[in-house]
Amino acid sequence: MSFLPSRRISLRPQPLLLFKPSTPPHKTINPKSSITTNNMHSKPPPPSTEQPPSSTATDASAAAAAAAITYHNRTKHSPTRYARGPHGLDWSNQPNPFRRYPPSPHHPLQLPPPPQQPPSPPYPTIFHSLPSPPSPLTPTTLSHLLFHSLSLSAWKSSGPSTWSLRVNPSSGNLHPTESYVISTSSVAHYAPKAHALETRASLPNNHNPLFARLPRQDSSLLVGFSSICWREAWKYGERSFRYCNHDVGHAIAAVAVSAASLGWDCRLLDGLAFSDLERLLGLPGICPSEIPTGPARGRFNWVEAEHPDCALLVFPGDLGEFSLDYGLLRSAIGSTFESVEWVGSPNSLSKDHVCWDVIYRTTEAVKKPVIEGERFCVPPFQGSLSVSESSYKGMTVAEVVRKRRSAVDMDGVHVMERETFYQILAHCLPTGGGEGEKQGRQLTLPFRVMGWDAEVHIALFVHRVAGLASGLYFLVRNEHHLDRLKRAMRVEFEWEKPEGCPDGLPLYKLVVGDCRRLSMGLSCHQDIASDGCFSLGMIARFEPVLQEKGAWMYPRLFWETGILGQVLYLEAHAVGISATGIGCYFDDAVHEVLGLKGSEFQSLYHFTVGAPVVDKRIMSLPAYPGPDIDA
Repeated sequence: MSFLPSRRISLRPQPLLLFKPSTPPHKTINPKSSITTNNMHSKPPPPSTEQPPSSTATDASAAAAAAAITYHNRTKHSPTRYARGPHGLDWSNQPNPFRRYPPSPHHPLQLPPPPQQPPSPPYPTIFHSLPSPPSPLTPTTLSHLLFHSLSLSAWKSSGPSTWSLRVNPSSGNLHPTESYVISTSSVAHYAPKAHALETRASLPNNHNPLFARLPRQDSSLLVGFSSICWREAWKYGERSFRYCNHDVGHAIAAVAVSAASLGWDCRLLDGLAFSDLERLLGLPGICPSEIPTGPARGRFNWVEAEHPDCALLVFPGDLGEFSLDYGLLRSAIGSTFESVEWVGSPNSLSKDHVCWDVIYRTTEAVKKPVIEGERFCVPPFQGSLSVSESSYKGMTVAEVVRKRRSAVDMDGVHVMERETFYQILAHCLPTGGGEGEKQGRQLTLPFRVMGWDAEVHIALFVHRVAGLASGLYFLVRNEHHLDRLKRAMRVEFEWEKPEGCPDGLPLYKLVVGDCRRLSMGLSCHQDIASDGCFSLGMIARFEPVLQEKGAWMYPRLFWETGILGQVLYLEAHAVGISATGIGCYFDDAVHEVLGLKGSEFQSLYHFTVGAPVVDKRIMSLPAYPGPDIDA
């Protein structure tokens, strides 16, 4: 069957087609490399013809949702215009990737954690059940948690350049995400370069109202995340708020997987309002009373401040189901932190800045307000669907997470076995392998950290999978959306289960054909989207979510894509290949290929999985001790 979009999309140098090109596509840019064809002072993309949800001046929730949708439409890439960003890279003002809080007390963690204290379980096992009994919370296990989730994984060197890599991936390796550990005794900022904690505040030891509200307080802790948008905006301009939230999702999943290897469970304390997070992390509001109207260059120190994102409760996995009252928890945060003295001042990251005003207006619009009546519940742990665990290469969790790398090129040759493909997708399901239960509730690792049902699906461009026809496929991660997806997408699509697809895996074949040229064109002409075994776009239920729940769900949809992306990274490495996230893609061209109109569903993140091409010119160095540079 031939397949063309309803109208021919003009993509330079050639239109999008689902056919094999007659000549090989030319080599193009690496994923998420800088866009140098646009100017920070160019006009934004023309307004979308799609109408945001109706709002009035008195309806703050609808106005905030409209602001989020406006930002999203404004920061779309198209074949004729990229979202606004810097004309080039100002290397003299590249942000320091390492935040520090001098002169706060510095507490080095054990480095590296002893390999057998505790032993790391085989990678596939944590997707079926958590190790039991859970490890106790000690300085050693805390070090293990951070070492296998947020620490440095290596240093790289090529010619005069040296740079660090981390266990948690980041768009452009720019790392906007900062992390905090809140225990019964302190709030500490994690410094990955030193693998150390900086104590920002001491908490009362005798009676800590916050932890009195938490289960088994001597064995639980909180991990908080914040974002420095400037680190991403330096390279990516207005679109960077999207990437910051991808990275939050990657960090959440990295902690959840590391915690699982210790027998610990995790859950977002998502009923906390933005104001609660400010108190908890000691991060006051960053925006001044007047934000520049349009991109502006100058000394804007406030753009280096941190935007509080979320807090993750980490607790022993044998606690079973329990619940918390957010109203009582909010009161406990207020009483715990009302008299806390914060120590240390953040280091400067750049000498000069560009303020991309729309980012900070949007961060204000999507702050979560206090919502009365929300409760925290821990659902039962559900094991993931198992298809072909012989596909894995026998590595432990520790080996997989610390060896994870983002591929910059793929060989265009490697063919994946069909059972391996199905196994990777099985670990992308939120509800697991429960017999007869539809996918939707987020019960499996690491998706169980989220308190909402799955909102993100996967459109797959299959290139090189043995025994599976090349073409366009779709993984439905919330089967309650299936009928609506069928109505929203192209009537030509087949919606048939592919050959050998296991029961319980809601994967559908849409159309058969060589889609290498198509996937490359959609992903800003990047060859890496066509040279792997498969690539994909993450399709989220979008405007209805913002209308039903609020604008605060906008970043959370990106968190969900980041969590899903982290699973794809780990799965690829566990089967012996690699993967990389792709942030540069033509948003509405993707929607047109799928037949999606309006803003009910939107593509939020792209990814590719395949065999990497290793650049032998780049030398790898140990993560610790590393060179004395901030890079």
